[in-house]
Amino acid sequence: MSTVQRVAKNTTVLLAAQIASYLLAFFYMMYTARYLGATGFGILSFALAFTGIFAVFGDLGLRPLTVREVARDKSLAQKYLANVSLMKIILVAVTFGLIALTINLMGYPEEKIKVVYFLALFVIFQAFTQMFYSIFQAFERMEFQAIGQMLNAALILGGVIFVIKYGFSVVGFASLYAIASAIVLVYSFAVMKLKFSNLALASPAKAIEFDWGFWRPTLKEALPFGLTMFFATIFYWIDTVMLSFMKGDAVVGWYNAAYRMVLVLLFIPAAWDSAIFPVMSKFYITSLDSLRLSFEKSVKYLTMLGIPIGLGTTLLAQRFILQIFGTEYMPSVIALQILIWSVVITYVCGSVGTLLQTTNNQVVFAKIVGVCTFISVVLNLIFIPKYSYIAASIIAVLTTLISVILQCIASLQIGLNLISRKFLSSLGKVVFASILMGISINYLRNMTLILLIPLAASIYFITIFILRFFNKEDILIIRQLINKE
Repeated sequence: MSTVQRVAKNTTVLLAAQIASYLLAFFYMMYTARYLGATGFGILSFALAFTGIFAVFGDLGLRPLTVREVARDKSLAQKYLANVSLMKIILVAVTFGLIALTINLMGYPEEKIKVVYFLALFVIFQAFTQMFYSIFQAFERMEFQAIGQMLNAALILGGVIFVIKYGFSVVGFASLYAIASAIVLVYSFAVMKLKFSNLALASPAKAIEFDWGFWRPTLKEALPFGLTMFFATIFYWIDTVMLSFMKGDAVVGWYNAAYRMVLVLLFIPAAWDSAIFPVMSKFYITSLDSLRLSFEKSVKYLTMLGIPIGLGTTLLAQRFILQIFGTEYMPSVIALQILIWSVVITYVCGSVGTLLQTTNNQVVFAKIVGVCTFISVVLNLIFIPKYSYIAASIIAVLTTLISVILQCIASLQIGLNLISRKFLSSLGKVVFASILMGISINYLRNMTLILLIPLAASIYFITIFILRFFNKEDILIIRQLINKE
């Protein structure tokens, strides 16, 4: 199987899993938000954000480092798996302690603290599951990770239906995350035992050899990844925590109704980056021309998807919010119309961050994310008290834009120019087709969404095809995808 075919296979598998997972998540998020109301949904959203910020301490960048290094040299898999597993035991114990200490010092009500405790267990189980996922990703066996993601979403959806039927409180909803993640961890361990029997931890009969001399350099190398994850996590979730502290749970619920929809739309670049990360890591060692090509195509194809998604969501935001969450969440409309443009920016330039990390520039990337996180925290502290979740929405877009600008500047230093003539030509075609699609949405706005969305998408893709968005190079890649040799 060629590199192009492997990337396509892994991306397709992850995309299919993400679509299925997010379809399930769509329903459990809708049922949860409607059942709990803005206040209860705000409590759950706060707890997810709060524990998510601490989750990075359970990994410290070990997952992306494991993917990168094992993808380059498969013989390192056993050493990484064995040693990282013991590191994780220590790290998650520290993580749980930090979560418990901090939430109690903040003086929140007992119910909210219980919700945080259950989601802390979710974070711990996820930390070990992600360790197994890193091996699956390094070996480019994304189907195992995909099944785990779908299993997790299906379990939560089933649990949500159960707790709604029996009238559980928000604490019951939080417990679902812990239970589902525990089951997925058992699944991941079973896959490792059955499909990777030659690796440590896969067979109890094989002695696990820990290399204490391996720990210090590994943690040192992983730390920039960990800092990036820490800053990125704060970047994504600190506004929710601040809104909870300054404006109350109902405002958090309105904001997160929009924010959760935005996060769902990031599944495509997330799946693509998961598939391309190990490939680009190898290309950096074996072929810089292939690295350049994979980066340029990533930017082109994700731009093709991101801009029409942003424009379409902006135009249909009110209909989406009302049909999914109900009239109680009407304040979420403006937040969605603003936040969606952070998604567009991520689609267009998100691959630059992947490029920096796969080319051993994770320190540079960590600094950029750290600077933007600092800007985000300061701006939120200044503007949330007066402008509430509207300020949080605008700041999220602004700091995302600043981040990608700094990443693009950094990419120039390693010889990859994002603003090329080819890119500008492709961008112009995408913008024109998106505007045409937007006009059609406005003209057909009274049509049911089930018909309107596919029709608008068809108009867009037909237009970019007519404009010859796909060149000879793209056609060659498509031919490689369908070639079974």
